[in-house]
Amino acid sequence: MARGKVQLKRIENATSRQVTFSKRKNGLLKKAYELSILCDAEVAVIVFSQKGTLFKFASTDQYVSFSFSFLDCFDLVF
Repeated sequence: MARGKVQLKRIENATSRQVTFSKRKNGLLKKAYELSILCDAEVAVIVFSQKGTLFKFASTDQYVSFSFSFLDCFDLVF
């Protein structure tokens, strides 16, 4: 049984939006990890929540330090 196509529009209910963000964020980070393992690729993902919380994944420590130096270039005020 195939899943139906999801209509891409903003979720108006704040609770549902937060739950969807959390699930999709975890799925994205899992896929990034899988890509780094299966394809021996160097992968970095940076995600900000609606409230400005930073979530990151890096397949090597080199990208963790890069992500912070990259983010220092911006005035991130939430």
